[in-house]
Amino acid sequence: MTSHTPPAPFVRPPAFAAPGSPGAPRVLLLGAGELGKEVAIELQRLGVEVIAADRYAGAPAMQVAHDSRVVDMLDADALRTLLAEVAPDVVVPEIEAIATQVLAEVEAAGRVTVIPTARATALTMDREGIRRLAAETLALPTSPYRFVDTLADLRAATAAVGLPCVVKPVMSSSGKGQSVIRTADDVDAAWDYAQTGGRVVSTGPDAPGVRVIVEGFVDFDYELTLLTVRHAGGTTFLDPIGHTQVDGDYRESWQGQHVPDVVLQRAQEMAAAVTGDLGGYGVFGVELFVVGEDVLFSEVSPRPHDTGLVTLVSQDLSEFALHARAILGLPAGDVTRIGGPGQQAAASCAVLAEGDGVPVVTGVEQALSVPTAQVRIFGKPSVSGRRRVAVALARGADVDEARARARAAAAALRIELV
Repeated sequence: MTSHTPPAPFVRPPAFAAPGSPGAPRVLLLGAGELGKEVAIELQRLGVEVIAADRYAGAPAMQVAHDSRVVDMLDADALRTLLAEVAPDVVVPEIEAIATQVLAEVEAAGRVTVIPTARATALTMDREGIRRLAAETLALPTSPYRFVDTLADLRAATAAVGLPCVVKPVMSSSGKGQSVIRTADDVDAAWDYAQTGGRVVSTGPDAPGVRVIVEGFVDFDYELTLLTVRHAGGTTFLDPIGHTQVDGDYRESWQGQHVPDVVLQRAQEMAAAVTGDLGGYGVFGVELFVVGEDVLFSEVSPRPHDTGLVTLVSQDLSEFALHARAILGLPAGDVTRIGGPGQQAAASCAVLAEGDGVPVVTGVEQALSVPTAQVRIFGKPSVSGRRRVAVALARGADVDEARARARAAAAALRIELV
């Protein structure tokens, strides 16, 4: 872990009292999934009153929050009503699908602190805003890219960027609508699939549809997430996290991978540049491609990252504990990697369910019989399509052993949809 010069403070640490009492800090989570659940738990450990909002009832963070609300956060009027009713001190966006203009309004009025800032939330909710910031404003190296609104534009963009290339909706999550174009015959199918997974509809003159980004394919050696914590005591970089994705969605992550000093320095410089521009306090998940000693910027999330689930067993302060401290204006303190003899690396492995129904998890006893293994069952009330429902975690002497143990624990879990 590395710390750097403190960012300018933007919030005064609150006085802590029993949740619900006068003057006690009040935090509203916009998005109540499995990552928000861990944030809620850590905030409650500091005596904070937590209200969790999502578009469906019974979301994971709602199960541990003091109060919860069901609301369409893309509905600006509904979001304004929610903010007026809850009257939070701090708003913590945990998903991208939010009417960010409302967050800008309340931030400008000085009534609430938006984490990390309303501008950062707006820029990172779609791939166009953050890519243009990174590549065109900050001049960070990225893959070649084009933004397109029509099938005809997509054909032209693939010719300009070259094959293979990756097509993604500018606003989507968990790999929805993302595919790889390897030949010209794949273009039509990639366009159709992108239209099913995006949330930003363009209004081009030819055929309105979901706006997409076309990225040149990067033949990387490995991918990294550099969790970057901006807090009252400075900016802290956690040990880099290696990860794998399938169809644009996280499957495994680990800490303990060797990263050359020159690569780590370049990664930290990029993370400092982009998070410094976005501003505010909190955890940022900066995704990077590594090719030899070159580092390319990919994306950034202004919140705890799914690959950072590994920090639940790799560090004494997880990314969620650090986020809770940072958003309250508190210093992160010293972060120590966990690991006794023969446990120098840690790994996580996502557990997925596919279909429709209520996920029922069995095999927990077998999973926990794997050496060092831990399990987090998210408690999602239902599944439609493909969704993560749990994660298996483990430590080992090296990355290979940690990953093997996490995979074995994950494989022991059986998911039935009823």
